[in-house]
Amino acid sequence: TPITRTAVFDVRWTPITVSENEIATVSWADLGDLGDQLPPAVVLDCPAGNDPATVRAATHGVLEALQSWLAEPRFSESVLVVRTGGAVSVAGEDISNLAGAAVGGLVRAAQTEHPGRIVLIDSDSGIDALLGGILAAEEPQVAIRDGQVHVARLGRVVSTDAPATGSFGSGDTVMITGASGYLGGLFARHLVAARGVRRLLLLSRRGESGPGATALREELRQLGAEVEFVACDVTDRAALAQVLVGVPADHPLTGVFHMAGVLDDGAIASLTPARMDAVFGPKVDAALHLHELTAELPLQAFVVFSSAAGAFGNAGQGNYAAANACLDALAAHRRAAGLPGTSLAWGLWSMDGGMAAELGDTERRRMSRSGMLPLSQEQGLALFDAATGLDTAAPVLARLDLDAMRGAGSAVPVLLSGLVPQRRKAASGASAALRARLASTPDGERLGVLVEIVRGQVATILGHRNANVIAPDRPFSELGFDSLSAVEFRNALATATGLRLPATAVFDYPSPQALAEYLAGQFGGHRDSEPATELSENSIRNALQTIPLARLRDAGLLDALMKLTNGQDSQDDTDQTVTDESIDELDIDGLIDLAYNNSSED
Repeated sequence: TPITRTAVFDVRWTPITVSENEIATVSWADLGDLGDQLPPAVVLDCPAGNDPATVRAATHGVLEALQSWLAEPRFSESVLVVRTGGAVSVAGEDISNLAGAAVGGLVRAAQTEHPGRIVLIDSDSGIDALLGGILAAEEPQVAIRDGQVHVARLGRVVSTDAPATGSFGSGDTVMITGASGYLGGLFARHLVAARGVRRLLLLSRRGESGPGATALREELRQLGAEVEFVACDVTDRAALAQVLVGVPADHPLTGVFHMAGVLDDGAIASLTPARMDAVFGPKVDAALHLHELTAELPLQAFVVFSSAAGAFGNAGQGNYAAANACLDALAAHRRAAGLPGTSLAWGLWSMDGGMAAELGDTERRRMSRSGMLPLSQEQGLALFDAATGLDTAAPVLARLDLDAMRGAGSAVPVLLSGLVPQRRKAASGASAALRARLASTPDGERLGVLVEIVRGQVATILGHRNANVIAPDRPFSELGFDSLSAVEFRNALATATGLRLPATAVFDYPSPQALAEYLAGQFGGHRDSEPATELSENSIRNALQTIPLARLRDAGLLDALMKLTNGQDSQDDTDQTVTDESIDELDIDGLIDLAYNNSSED
């Protein structure tokens, strides 16, 4: 199967039904006025704007809030709701808030590192009436339009044979930023050899004195192109404007390919405003400068190189995810204004060159476990040609091993649940199996089972084939954990056990043995707790308030509740007085009231 038919995706917003269930909230600004008892949700409203200064300020502010939220133990039982407006395009609408889009990328990375702690909502109106239902749906990000809740899902795009973006004449000039990089050289050759470009303006910090520039110029000239290297810091708007002024009128600039970028990976807790800015400069600032400075030029193509990290929210890449999410939004924003715009959200490239070559063994293992396979040069070039011919602002170009994800038995990103629908079932099954195993294990042997589980997860994260090499009493600090590995390990162990574990688990319980003893105490606490023998109306009401009626029906519980409302046992379906249609018109309160009224009449 051609790579162009299996590795091109886009993010789609699908409507879902949630119950109208208003819950207690407090705004982030008022958080300091509360004591230890927090409401179920704290709402952080984000500033909006499209200029580089506002984008940076917004992401700096949200980063600080995220770090405070995740570091404070008393916040652990509440959810942080980060609210934006106009930051996603639900039905082809304009993205009017690039700062909010960048915040979205940052938040998605934080969600990956700390599942269940944060929800991202983009809304055109108030969220109070729907918030309880949204939280019950366990969706990490939603968009609300006219009172309708939508969720993000990755869908496959079947590429056509449409011509690639840009029809370049022999006298046209095409600009590439980041030209000294691996991808800059690769695509410069491709644009000349396959797309007919004959005049290239190549920008990099060092220009013609950069590594490989002389050889690249000669190779491009042999392919029939005129080449000009320019030393330019693309984060400097004035310098970039000067370069554009220098383009000859008889060879107008008709194509922009923005490939500049840097990596500075780190877990959310370790990021700083300076580390955010280091990534934003060549990615976001430069793209926004190009967007503004070329607005009046006769461009046929405006293509920015982004990353799937923006859509997925890769752990350890909060700054990179934020920057690339902003680029994806810029492409949609340009299209809404009638300008050309495409953001190519690349997955993992092969390790031969580019930023992927900078990844260490730990990062490569992490990418492999994610189910994302590397793209070869030939595959990347084919995807480039296919994607730039699509009517899609921000296609995701990635080789995803969906079969491996289906069989992994662990949580799959919600974004992929339309392609791998077993996500929640598989995750809950793993913890249920462990609980069943512990229940059938003698008391004196349960700790050993948990030590085995912990050592197995450590071996997986650190790339060991045999868990026996992990000594139970050896400190995690000596096993090769970094901050991101610790987060990934905590999340994997939480999935395996079904327990909510502190972010500092490997520091609080510094060896497999110590952590297993902590887990044993947690499971012990669950066993010792006695189930309630009587359930009050309020306790049932509170429990069911968080469950959408559609989910009760899907779980096979709604019919049982309907029978309860009619005072029937499970064997008698006659004389049913409550119909499916009338049930669908009720909320949970109405259903429970009906149940209690009918049962009291009996």
